[in-house]
Amino acid sequence: MERPTPTAEVPETTGPAATGTVHVHYWAAAKAAAGVAGDELQVDGPLTLAEVVRRVLALHSGSKLPQVLAICSALVGDRPVGASDPAEVTVEPGQTVEFLPPFAGG
Repeated sequence: MERPTPTAEVPETTGPAATGTVHVHYWAAAKAAAGVAGDELQVDGPLTLAEVVRRVLALHSGSKLPQVLAICSALVGDRPVGASDPAEVTVEPGQTVEFLPPFAGG
């Protein structure tokens, strides 16, 4: 007697491409300016680093965060953004964005 071959169910793809959370972590002066160690941004798919910055600045309006982020280095996942245009850097749901102010001795 032959066993039936199992078939894998294929999930439907009718919803958004990818929803989830982008984790934002602030270091040193960025943490002090934001008043928190990080934020969780709910997203409906990939977005740009420029949009991440826009959203976190809206969350912390009235703080010194805009001035601090202007001098920060950024990491998306484990990848340094460097001199890349934030409007051209893609951030996927589930990734972490870290803002690191300049510091001495490191």
